[in-house]
Amino acid sequence: MKLNLPPSCCPARSALALAWCAALSVFSASARAENTDPLEGFNRSMFAVHEGIDHAVMKPLAQGYDAAVPLPAKMSVGNFYSNLWEVSRSGNAFLQGKGSNGLTGLGRLLINSTVGIFGLFDVASELGLEEGNEDFGQTLAVWGVPDGPYLFLPVLGPNNARDLVGWGVDQYTYPLWQQVEDKPVLRNSLGVLSFVKTRANLLPVDTVIDEAALDRYAYIRSAYQQRRAALINDGVPPRPVEDDDDYNNNR
Repeated sequence: MKLNLPPSCCPARSALALAWCAALSVFSASARAENTDPLEGFNRSMFAVHEGIDHAVMKPLAQGYDAAVPLPAKMSVGNFYSNLWEVSRSGNAFLQGKGSNGLTGLGRLLINSTVGIFGLFDVASELGLEEGNEDFGQTLAVWGVPDGPYLFLPVLGPNNARDLVGWGVDQYTYPLWQQVEDKPVLRNSLGVLSFVKTRANLLPVDTVIDEAALDRYAYIRSAYQQRRAALINDGVPPRPVEDDDDYNNNR
């Protein structure tokens, strides 16, 4: 799950990431008005591959984890990984100009890493410090980088070009992978546990999709795009373009 990029290349690679997102967005800009998924043929093929892997490996592992691990232990595992993500969440909050959110994230990290015993217990939430949900994909969006074409990749799931770059940056800066970089067995074990835990959290969503979706691929695509739009805009729907045009014409 860790991208093996040399630390000295971070600034250059960040610039390259921005350039890549911008280049890919040019490809999708003309098609977006007519088609929000210009790579649909490729994406549906990858979705079929993903579904096969999920049914054969990922979902059974998640179901076994969900059935075998007691709820308190599952909560502690989730809290441990989530606490380490506060480094990325708070950093991205600062990069987006959300200073109070960034400070809240740092406060959560300090409290949960100490009083919460290395993040196993979410004491900060009990004290009223709510968990944020910022990532570098959102940061790129706030900086004006277009989303680029929708992409569905096996195992990784739904994405777009911008969020895929953001995911890579977030993974690279995740402190746990940095700490166990020279311990491949431990790193891989923690990576698998994180993945299985995440997939187990999505098990209830499977039932919703099975009951509501006539087309699983289209349903997941729409849900992903709506969720990302809500996260980027902090839950406030963006103003439609035509509304902006009407406003400017009436000034």
